[in-house]
Amino acid sequence: MEELRIIGEYTGTKKGPLLICFGGVHGNELAGVKALQTVFDMLENEPSKNPNFEFTGKFVGIRGNLKALQTGQRFIVKDLNRQWTKENVNRIFSSEANALDAEDQELKALLTLVRSYIESYEPTRLVFMDLHTTSATGGIFTIATDDEESQRIAIELHAPVIKGMLNGIKGTTLHYFTKENMGIETVAVCFEAGQHEDPTSANNAIAAIINCMRTIGCVEPDIVENKHDEQLIKHSAHLPKVAQLIEKHALKSDDKFKMKPGYENFQVIKKGEILAKDKDGEIYAPDEGLILMPFYQKQGEDGYFIIKTIESF
Repeated sequence: MEELRIIGEYTGTKKGPLLICFGGVHGNELAGVKALQTVFDMLENEPSKNPNFEFTGKFVGIRGNLKALQTGQRFIVKDLNRQWTKENVNRIFSSEANALDAEDQELKALLTLVRSYIESYEPTRLVFMDLHTTSATGGIFTIATDDEESQRIAIELHAPVIKGMLNGIKGTTLHYFTKENMGIETVAVCFEAGQHEDPTSANNAIAAIINCMRTIGCVEPDIVENKHDEQLIKHSAHLPKVAQLIEKHALKSDDKFKMKPGYENFQVIKKGEILAKDKDGEIYAPDEGLILMPFYQKQGEDGYFIIKTIESF
Protein backbone atom coordinates (compact mmCIF):
# COMPACT_ATOMS: atom_id res chain seq x y z
CA MET A 1 0.00 0.00 0.00
CA GLU A 2 2.89 2.37 0.78
CA GLU A 3 4.22 1.93 -2.77
CA LEU A 4 0.82 2.95 -4.16
CA ARG A 5 0.66 5.94 -1.83
CA ILE A 6 4.04 7.42 -2.79
CA ILE A 7 3.83 9.23 -6.12
CA GLY A 8 7.54 10.00 -6.11
CA GLU A 9 10.47 11.42 -4.18
CA TYR A 10 13.44 13.49 -5.24
CA THR A 11 16.48 14.23 -3.07
CA GLY A 12 18.79 17.11 -3.90
CA THR A 13 22.55 17.24 -3.61
CA LYS A 14 22.28 19.90 -0.89
CA LYS A 15 20.56 19.50 2.47
CA GLY A 16 17.48 21.65 2.87
CA PRO A 17 13.75 21.62 3.53
CA LEU A 18 11.51 18.59 3.22
CA LEU A 19 8.68 19.55 0.86
CA ILE A 20 5.76 17.14 1.12
CA CYS A 21 2.77 17.53 -1.20
CA PHE A 22 -0.52 15.68 -0.82
CA GLY A 23 -2.72 15.12 -3.87
CA GLY A 24 -6.08 13.39 -3.75
CA VAL A 25 -6.95 13.89 -0.08
CA HIS A 26 -10.41 13.94 -1.63
CA GLY A 27 -10.79 10.97 -3.96
CA ASN A 28 -12.69 12.90 -6.64
CA GLU A 29 -9.88 15.47 -6.99
CA LEU A 30 -7.30 14.02 -9.38
CA ALA A 31 -5.53 17.16 -10.62
CA GLY A 32 -3.07 17.24 -7.73
CA VAL A 33 -2.02 13.63 -8.30
CA LYS A 34 -1.55 14.21 -12.03
CA ALA A 35 0.43 17.39 -11.35
CA LEU A 36 2.78 15.65 -8.94
CA GLN A 37 3.43 12.84 -11.42
CA THR A 38 4.37 15.42 -14.05
CA VAL A 39 6.64 17.40 -11.72
CA PHE A 40 8.62 14.28 -10.82
CA ASP A 41 9.07 13.57 -14.54
CA MET A 42 10.28 17.14 -15.02
CA LEU A 43 12.78 16.83 -12.17
CA GLU A 44 14.20 13.59 -13.54
CA ASN A 45 14.71 15.16 -16.98
CA GLU A 46 15.96 18.57 -15.86
CA PRO A 47 19.65 17.64 -15.27
CA SER A 48 19.98 16.38 -18.86
CA LYS A 49 18.64 19.70 -20.17
CA ASN A 50 20.45 21.86 -17.63
CA PRO A 51 23.79 20.43 -16.41
CA ASN A 52 24.00 23.15 -13.75
CA PHE A 53 20.67 22.20 -12.19
CA GLU A 54 20.80 21.76 -8.44
CA PHE A 55 18.04 20.84 -6.02
CA THR A 56 18.22 21.72 -2.35
CA GLY A 57 16.27 19.55 0.07
CA LYS A 58 13.91 16.65 -0.52
CA PHE A 59 10.57 16.59 -2.33
CA VAL A 60 7.93 13.92 -1.74
CA GLY A 61 4.54 13.51 -3.45
CA ILE A 62 1.89 11.44 -1.68
CA ARG A 63 -1.58 10.22 -2.64
CA GLY A 64 -4.01 11.20 0.10
CA ASN A 65 -7.11 9.02 0.34
CA LEU A 66 -6.16 5.85 -1.54
CA LYS A 67 -9.46 4.07 -1.02
CA ALA A 68 -11.49 7.07 -2.18
CA LEU A 69 -9.19 7.64 -5.18
CA GLN A 70 -9.79 4.06 -6.27
CA THR A 71 -13.56 4.60 -6.24
CA GLY A 72 -13.61 8.21 -7.44
CA GLN A 73 -15.52 9.36 -4.37
CA ARG A 74 -14.71 12.37 -2.19
CA PHE A 75 -14.49 9.99 0.79
CA ILE A 76 -15.60 6.54 1.91
CA VAL A 77 -17.04 7.13 5.40
CA LYS A 78 -16.17 10.73 6.29
CA ASP A 79 -14.22 13.67 4.92
CA LEU A 80 -10.51 12.97 5.44
CA ASN A 81 -9.75 16.69 5.40
CA ARG A 82 -11.88 17.28 8.50
CA GLN A 83 -10.18 14.67 10.69
CA TRP A 84 -6.83 16.33 11.44
CA THR A 85 -7.28 17.31 15.08
CA LYS A 86 -4.90 16.40 17.87
CA GLU A 87 -7.66 14.56 19.74
CA ASN A 88 -8.68 12.54 16.69
CA VAL A 89 -5.09 11.65 15.81
CA ASN A 90 -4.50 10.45 19.39
CA ARG A 91 -7.67 8.35 19.22
CA ILE A 92 -6.63 6.76 15.94
CA PHE A 93 -3.10 5.88 17.06
CA SER A 94 -4.34 4.43 20.35
CA SER A 95 -7.10 2.30 18.79
CA GLU A 96 -7.01 -1.27 17.54
CA ALA A 97 -6.89 -1.61 13.74
CA ASN A 98 -10.31 -3.27 13.59
CA ALA A 99 -11.86 -0.24 15.34
CA LEU A 100 -10.75 2.17 12.60
CA ASP A 101 -12.91 3.14 9.65
CA ALA A 102 -11.59 3.84 6.15
CA GLU A 103 -10.55 7.46 6.72
CA ASP A 104 -9.06 6.65 10.14
CA GLN A 105 -6.82 4.12 8.40
CA GLU A 106 -5.88 6.61 5.69
CA LEU A 107 -4.93 9.29 8.21
CA LYS A 108 -2.84 6.86 10.22
CA ALA A 109 -0.98 5.69 7.11
CA LEU A 110 -0.36 9.24 5.90
CA LEU A 111 0.91 10.59 9.19
CA THR A 112 3.10 7.52 9.77
CA LEU A 113 4.63 8.04 6.33
CA VAL A 114 5.26 11.76 6.88
CA ARG A 115 6.86 11.06 10.25
CA SER A 116 9.13 8.44 8.65
CA TYR A 117 10.39 10.97 6.10
CA ILE A 118 11.09 13.52 8.84
CA GLU A 119 13.00 10.91 10.85
CA SER A 120 15.04 9.56 7.92
CA TYR A 121 15.87 12.86 6.19
CA GLU A 122 16.23 15.11 9.27
CA PRO A 123 15.31 18.24 7.28
CA THR A 124 16.00 21.85 8.20
CA ARG A 125 12.22 22.33 8.19
CA LEU A 126 9.02 20.76 6.85
CA VAL A 127 7.01 22.53 4.15
CA PHE A 128 3.61 20.97 3.53
CA MET A 129 1.44 21.67 0.50
CA ASP A 130 -2.08 20.28 0.08
CA LEU A 131 -3.45 20.30 -3.49
CA HIS A 132 -7.20 20.48 -4.11
CA THR A 133 -9.85 21.35 -6.69
CA THR A 134 -13.47 22.53 -6.39
CA SER A 135 -16.78 21.40 -7.89
CA ALA A 136 -17.41 24.90 -9.32
CA THR A 137 -15.54 26.81 -11.99
CA GLY A 138 -14.37 30.38 -11.64
CA GLY A 139 -10.77 30.67 -10.51
CA ILE A 140 -7.91 29.43 -8.38
CA PHE A 141 -7.07 30.41 -4.81
CA THR A 142 -4.85 29.64 -1.84
CA ILE A 143 -5.44 29.14 1.85
CA ALA A 144 -2.63 30.11 4.20
CA THR A 145 -2.27 29.78 7.95
CA ASP A 146 -1.58 32.76 10.23
CA ASP A 147 2.14 32.03 9.85
CA GLU A 148 3.96 34.75 7.88
CA GLU A 149 5.94 32.19 5.89
CA SER A 150 2.75 30.39 4.88
CA GLN A 151 1.35 33.71 3.68
CA ARG A 152 4.58 34.49 1.79
CA ILE A 153 4.41 31.16 -0.05
CA ALA A 154 0.71 31.70 -0.80
CA ILE A 155 1.33 35.16 -2.27
CA GLU A 156 4.04 33.75 -4.56
CA LEU A 157 1.46 31.37 -6.04
CA HIS A 158 -0.17 34.39 -7.74
CA ALA A 159 -3.67 33.38 -6.64
CA PRO A 160 -6.16 35.00 -4.27
CA VAL A 161 -5.33 34.30 -0.63
CA ILE A 162 -8.44 33.61 1.45
CA LYS A 163 -8.14 34.62 5.10
CA GLY A 164 -10.29 33.16 7.83
CA MET A 165 -10.97 29.82 6.14
CA LEU A 166 -9.32 27.91 8.96
CA ASN A 167 -11.80 29.47 11.37
CA GLY A 168 -14.70 28.46 9.13
CA ILE A 169 -13.73 24.80 8.90
CA LYS A 170 -12.01 22.46 11.35
CA GLY A 171 -9.68 19.48 11.18
CA THR A 172 -7.89 20.20 7.90
CA THR A 173 -4.29 19.28 7.15
CA LEU A 174 -3.38 22.95 7.58
CA HIS A 175 -4.69 22.85 11.14
CA TYR A 176 -2.51 19.85 12.00
CA PHE A 177 0.76 20.38 10.14
CA THR A 178 2.39 22.72 12.66
CA LYS A 179 5.63 22.78 14.63
CA GLU A 180 3.75 21.71 17.75
CA ASN A 181 2.45 18.53 16.12
CA MET A 182 5.33 17.68 13.80
CA GLY A 183 8.23 18.40 16.16
CA ILE A 184 10.22 20.56 13.72
CA GLU A 185 9.78 23.95 12.06
CA THR A 186 6.72 23.47 9.85
CA VAL A 187 4.86 25.67 7.38
CA ALA A 188 1.72 24.62 5.50
CA VAL A 189 -0.32 25.99 2.61
CA CYS A 190 -3.28 24.78 0.53
CA PHE A 191 -3.69 25.42 -3.20
CA GLU A 192 -7.06 25.13 -4.92
CA ALA A 193 -6.15 24.52 -8.58
CA GLY A 194 -9.53 24.93 -10.32
CA GLN A 195 -12.53 22.79 -11.17
CA HIS A 196 -12.32 19.00 -10.68
CA GLU A 197 -12.60 17.97 -14.33
CA ASP A 198 -10.97 21.00 -15.95
CA PRO A 199 -7.74 19.83 -17.64
CA THR A 200 -6.07 23.16 -16.86
CA SER A 201 -6.37 22.46 -13.13
CA ALA A 202 -3.43 20.03 -13.26
CA ASN A 203 -1.34 22.65 -15.08
CA ASN A 204 -2.21 25.19 -12.39
CA ALA A 205 -1.11 22.73 -9.72
CA ILE A 206 2.16 22.06 -11.56
CA ALA A 207 2.90 25.79 -11.65
CA ALA A 208 2.03 26.12 -7.96
CA ILE A 209 4.35 23.28 -6.93
CA ILE A 210 7.26 24.71 -8.90
CA ASN A 211 6.67 28.23 -7.60
CA CYS A 212 6.59 26.84 -4.06
CA MET A 213 9.95 25.13 -4.68
CA ARG A 214 11.37 28.46 -5.81
CA THR A 215 9.94 30.35 -2.84
CA ILE A 216 11.32 27.98 -0.20
CA GLY A 217 14.75 27.68 -1.85
CA CYS A 218 14.63 24.17 -3.33
CA VAL A 219 15.49 25.57 -6.78
CA GLU A 220 17.14 28.80 -7.87
CA PRO A 221 14.76 31.49 -9.15
CA ASP A 222 16.56 31.83 -12.50
CA ILE A 223 15.76 28.24 -13.54
CA VAL A 224 11.99 28.61 -13.08
CA GLU A 225 10.39 29.47 -16.40
CA ASN A 226 8.14 32.52 -16.63
CA LYS A 227 5.37 30.31 -18.01
CA HIS A 228 4.59 29.06 -14.50
CA ASP A 229 3.98 32.58 -13.21
CA GLU A 230 2.01 33.37 -16.35
CA GLN A 231 -0.15 30.26 -15.93
CA LEU A 232 -1.19 31.26 -12.42
CA ILE A 233 -1.59 34.97 -13.16
CA LYS A 234 -3.81 34.13 -16.14
CA HIS A 235 -6.16 32.02 -14.04
CA SER A 236 -6.43 34.59 -11.25
CA ALA A 237 -6.84 37.66 -13.47
CA HIS A 238 -9.48 40.09 -12.21
CA LEU A 239 -9.75 38.22 -8.90
CA PRO A 240 -8.97 39.80 -5.51
CA LYS A 241 -5.44 39.49 -4.14
CA VAL A 242 -6.69 38.90 -0.60
CA ALA A 243 -10.20 38.12 0.66
CA GLN A 244 -11.75 37.45 4.07
CA LEU A 245 -14.28 34.74 4.91
CA ILE A 246 -17.47 36.28 6.30
CA GLU A 247 -19.98 33.41 6.09
CA LYS A 248 -20.09 29.63 5.78
CA HIS A 249 -23.18 27.50 5.21
CA ALA A 250 -22.68 24.12 6.86
CA LEU A 251 -24.53 21.04 5.66
CA LYS A 252 -26.21 18.24 7.57
CA SER A 253 -26.88 14.78 6.15
CA ASP A 254 -30.65 15.26 6.16
CA ASP A 255 -30.72 18.83 4.78
CA LYS A 256 -31.66 17.86 1.22
CA PHE A 257 -29.51 20.83 0.23
CA LYS A 258 -29.49 21.88 -3.42
CA MET A 259 -27.35 24.75 -4.65
CA LYS A 260 -28.92 27.04 -7.24
CA PRO A 261 -27.29 26.16 -10.59
CA GLY A 262 -24.73 28.33 -12.33
CA TYR A 263 -22.67 29.86 -9.55
CA GLU A 264 -18.90 30.16 -10.02
CA ASN A 265 -16.13 30.83 -7.54
CA PHE A 266 -15.74 34.59 -6.89
CA GLN A 267 -19.12 35.42 -8.45
CA VAL A 268 -20.65 38.58 -6.96
CA ILE A 269 -23.78 37.99 -4.88
CA LYS A 270 -26.21 40.44 -3.31
CA LYS A 271 -27.72 40.41 0.18
CA GLY A 272 -31.04 38.55 0.10
CA GLU A 273 -30.23 36.69 -3.12
CA ILE A 274 -31.57 33.13 -3.28
CA LEU A 275 -28.51 30.87 -3.24
CA ALA A 276 -29.95 27.43 -2.56
CA LYS A 277 -32.77 25.53 -0.95
CA ASP A 278 -33.10 22.72 1.54
CA LYS A 279 -35.88 20.89 3.38
CA ASP A 280 -36.81 24.11 5.19
CA GLY A 281 -37.12 26.19 2.03
CA GLU A 282 -35.08 28.82 0.22
CA ILE A 283 -31.71 29.97 1.53
CA TYR A 284 -30.85 33.66 1.13
CA ALA A 285 -27.46 35.37 1.10
CA PRO A 286 -27.04 37.03 4.52
CA ASP A 287 -24.72 39.67 3.10
CA GLU A 288 -23.24 40.88 -0.17
CA GLY A 289 -19.86 39.55 -1.24
CA LEU A 290 -18.30 36.87 -3.43
CA ILE A 291 -19.36 33.25 -3.35
CA LEU A 292 -16.72 30.55 -2.98
CA MET A 293 -16.94 26.78 -3.41
CA PRO A 294 -20.68 26.45 -4.13
CA PHE A 295 -21.62 22.82 -3.59
CA TYR A 296 -22.09 20.89 -6.83
CA GLN A 297 -21.08 17.37 -5.83
CA LYS A 298 -22.55 14.39 -4.02
CA GLN A 299 -20.46 14.43 -0.85
CA GLY A 300 -19.29 17.24 1.41
CA GLU A 301 -20.01 19.25 4.53
CA ASP A 302 -20.01 22.82 3.17
CA GLY A 303 -22.78 24.35 1.05
CA TYR A 304 -20.90 27.51 0.16
CA PHE A 305 -18.67 30.23 1.58
CA ILE A 306 -19.07 34.00 1.23
CA ILE A 307 -15.96 36.16 1.16
CA LYS A 308 -15.21 39.88 0.87
CA THR A 309 -12.24 41.53 -0.78
CA ILE A 310 -9.81 43.22 1.62
CA GLU A 311 -6.77 45.38 0.92
CA SER A 312 -4.03 43.28 2.54
CA PHE A 313 -3.14 40.94 5.37
